[in-house]
Amino acid sequence: MTVHLNYIEPPRTALEAFELMPEGTLCQIIDNKFIMSPAPEYHHQSISSSIEMALAIFIIKNKLGEILHAPLDVYFDNENVFQPDILFISNENSSIIKDGKIKGAPDLIIEILSPATQKNDLGKKKDIYEKFGVKEYWTVQPKDKSTKVFILNKENKYTEFFSGTKKAKSKLFKKTFNF
Repeated sequence: MTVHLNYIEPPRTALEAFELMPEGTLCQIIDNKFIMSPAPEYHHQSISSSIEMALAIFIIKNKLGEILHAPLDVYFDNENVFQPDILFISNENSSIIKDGKIKGAPDLIIEILSPATQKNDLGKKKDIYEKFGVKEYWTVQPKDKSTKVFILNKENKYTEFFSGTKKAKSKLFKKTFNF
């Protein structure tokens, strides 16, 4: 009797292993390391929904592009694949949508901070967003709905554009959103 074994080569990189995970897995790759976290809590999702709805009404009405939310993988490079809470891709930037994936920098990314993710959201992820040219980056603290808006300056470095509570002023949209 002859036995035929099918050999499957194991993944060689974090990205190869990541792409074998089931759809919907709450996992990101930050600096070639897996970062997993539980599903967000109620307050996180509540504020995320409020912000997304405020933006969606404006974006859809003005036919500016697409507003999307997590979990959705955004591929910056082979060592950094993130799942931002909310992201916007302008019509002019729609070429980053390739083979059903986001491969490149969205125009706007919003991260709702939580104790488990705050360090990365304000550190490594913010640095990657800046490096790859995300034009506008918002961070939101769900407890008090305080928001910081960062924009890329002429040197492609983030500068704080707005800080407030229950609203965000966007340079990208030339509008203040209340939530």
